[in-house]
Amino acid sequence: MTALFVIIGAAVGAPLRYVTDRAVQSAHGTSFPWGTVTVNLVASLVLGVVIGASAGSGVSALVGTGFCGGLSTWSTLGYETIRLAEAGERTHAVLDVVIQTFAGLGAAALGLVIGAAL
Repeated sequence: MTALFVIIGAAVGAPLRYVTDRAVQSAHGTSFPWGTVTVNLVASLVLGVVIGASAGSGVSALVGTGFCGGLSTWSTLGYETIRLAEAGERTHAVLDVVIQTFAGLGAAALGLVIGAAL
């Protein structure tokens, strides 16, 4: 049953990642990957809430592993950072890694606090 929860969560998270990324990126119209930043930070926050709330294994599989795993995209972070660096946008490449790493940790920590308060 756990595998089914992961599959269902990922089936929602992955398309939402694509739609959100495209919408956010087109709204900004810059080379900086704001869409990827957005989905990774939201996934970090939601995962923090799930863990902080000590959700049961079914919820953790559905939302934590499936949804957040499908929504977040660290491989795209790596790809976009390399692309920015190769295009000579080294400042944006460094900012991308720094923002997503530290803001992602902050979002997860905030999620833990919110989840524990629930």
